[in-house]
Amino acid sequence: MTAIGVFAAPPDAALDALFVPLDTGELRLPADGRVLFLRARAGLRLREKASKSWLCEQSFMPFADELGRNGFSVGEPGEGETFSLIVLLPPRQREEARALFARALRHLAPGGMVLASMPNTEGAKSGEADLAKLAGDVQHLSKHKCRVFWSTPSVTDIDQSLLSEWLLLDAPREIMDGYISRPGLFAWNRIDRASALLAAHLPTDLHGRVADLGAGYGYLATQVIARCPMVSAIDLYEAEARALVPAQINLDNARNSSGRAVEVSVHWHDVTSGLPQKYDAIVSNPPFHQGRADLPALGQAFIVSAADALLPDGCLWLVANRHLPYEALLMKRFRDVRAVTMQDGFKVIEARGVRG
Repeated sequence: MTAIGVFAAPPDAALDALFVPLDTGELRLPADGRVLFLRARAGLRLREKASKSWLCEQSFMPFADELGRNGFSVGEPGEGETFSLIVLLPPRQREEARALFARALRHLAPGGMVLASMPNTEGAKSGEADLAKLAGDVQHLSKHKCRVFWSTPSVTDIDQSLLSEWLLLDAPREIMDGYISRPGLFAWNRIDRASALLAAHLPTDLHGRVADLGAGYGYLATQVIARCPMVSAIDLYEAEARALVPAQINLDNARNSSGRAVEVSVHWHDVTSGLPQKYDAIVSNPPFHQGRADLPALGQAFIVSAADALLPDGCLWLVANRHLPYEALLMKRFRDVRAVTMQDGFKVIEARGVRG
């Protein structure tokens, strides 16, 4: 099961709608070709309309890899670098989206345009209102159940004080129990109930090198350090690059609190593509959504990668929603599989002894 197959992007209405004002002639691409695409997504419409000189920024590794396979330049703009057109697909989480609008305006060349598209069901009207707060006059159209909106602000139109305030909304911050997180990450402002359930049932005899797959801001990995004194090293794997800084801070704090010289590493990595080394144990609360839709193949791909990366007598500790169909695959890949607990709609599973 490959990363390409698991994470293949579904038809993206917001991406299709984004290019409508360019199709109708209401807007034009800049003559200098200087375009920055924030939260860029690959797709047919991007291949049709965009030049390969566009700079595409995408922090989610499978989507970044897909853009690269389509021949686009993927990266981040340099400090002070400006663009005549900045297009973006704002996220649903409002603080993250506001920070993204502020970044867009910070990189906008004088006389340039910001162009955005959001699904109506994911806060499109609020997104348009937020851009208007920052940039002044905003125009819009509706297509594909999405709202496309744009602004060509002058320097005096931009609310510089609000821009500075919103840029800080994306900064890592302390949430409950001293953990560091940031808006837009999974369960970003709380401890996820499923992860907490798994942590509470981790055995104290986990040892050696451990991996946390799909680790988010690092809660489970910190719990391994706190609860398992024989663990000597832990590797955290996460496909969302925005989680890496909070995760590293949380791991360092957990190691310092433990008083042990635990080796900790944080990796920007797509778990479904496999893991680079072998482990004595793996813990995971794997993702199972693509957007709002259930996609059990994601969790199943995590199980495959975990089984491939465990030493022969290694163990996998997994938490999942009760309805997810993981047991058949686990029994195929492991000799011993047991349900440790079922509680509050979740199940904790231990799988030991990798089948050859």
